[in-house]
Amino acid sequence: MEIQGKVALVTGAGSGIGRATALRLAREGASVVVADIDEAGGRETMREIEKAGGRAAFVRADVTEEKDVQAMIAFAQETFGGLDILHNNAGILTDQPRFPDAEPERWSRVLEINLRGVILGTQYGIQSMRQHGGGVIVQTASLAGIIGFATDPVYAATKGGVVLFTASLAPLKDAANIRVNCVCPGIVDTPMLHRGQEAGLEEEPRLAAMLRDLPLIPPEEVADAVVELIRDDSLAGRAMLIPNGLPRSLAPQPPVPLPGR
Repeated sequence: MEIQGKVALVTGAGSGIGRATALRLAREGASVVVADIDEAGGRETMREIEKAGGRAAFVRADVTEEKDVQAMIAFAQETFGGLDILHNNAGILTDQPRFPDAEPERWSRVLEINLRGVILGTQYGIQSMRQHGGGVIVQTASLAGIIGFATDPVYAATKGGVVLFTASLAPLKDAANIRVNCVCPGIVDTPMLHRGQEAGLEEEPRLAAMLRDLPLIPPEEVADAVVELIRDDSLAGRAMLIPNGLPRSLAPQPPVPLPGR
């Protein structure tokens, strides 16, 4: 899909990967809906886009709330006339203490944002795109969803869920002209990472070694991968791996999903 002239919505666009992707899509000529629960961060992203000559609008949204997700999709339609591109990016790490010592309500929030939020966004994004002839959805997963993450296994579980959810939607390419893919970055230089470091992420030896020995991934590099997945009309249900210090590449083609009823 060509991005010029399209309408894009990015969740978690107030900082990090979401902000980098929103800015990149605007530079490519998309009208961008900036969605975030952080109003200050989201509005700052919107201002940066507008300052650079792009078109943007902000909507406050909690991706775990169905009504908020429905409202942000409707906002895109009402403000810019439709929805062509959706980047389900909002996500969090588990705060200290982590599994198995955390109270269930603490790690439940990670499940709600990282997995339920992606599923809700995808559900209502698909419903909107079907009305307008198709579209592209890109999810932010993680290498942790492929190889695991001993420091935060609940986070890894949510991202693994996103990878398999994405693979299961591959048939939408032929059925509805909607392509769903995901990016799986390693350790990205974002405010979420820095908050995690302050909360003790580096206490786990393997992660501490990675942070010491490997270059952090700039969020702009993840945005590049998102744009690549949007543009390549052949890709559906795929995961783009973005390891630290190595070129990005597609994960092996997953098996064909079991047919629906």
